[in-house]
Amino acid sequence: QVQLVESGGGAVQAGGSLRLSCAASGRIFSIDAMGWYRQFPGKQRELVAHITSGGTTNYEDSVKGRFTIARDNAKNTVYLQMNNLKPEDTAVYYCNVDGRRSYPNGFPGESFTSWGQGTQVTVSS
Repeated sequence: QVQLVESGGGAVQAGGSLRLSCAASGRIFSIDAMGWYRQFPGKQRELVAHITSGGTTNYEDSVKGRFTIARDNAKNTVYLQMNNLKPEDTAVYYCNVDGRRSYPNGFPGESFTSWGQGTQVTVSS
């Protein structure tokens, strides 16, 4: 199994910053896309930021210029730097990773998509 462990959520005042991290572990042959989603109470999960294996990024319009997604391929980790946070950014944030598992002999196995456990971000005005 591939597990994702998130960290870095918390409570800040408007205008503050937080950095979320998400580390993937397990039998991983390769990781393709990585992304961050958020979920508001009573709403469906929505994409916040996405980064491909080649480093191409895209962002939800409301976070452009404030949030930055980055990845460290050596550590199988994706980050979300969130600056100038607003109360409307308050949500549970989830990381998502798509990749390919590894067989015990190191050969590539089946593809996978995994989700982190979610981390609460609360921004007060």
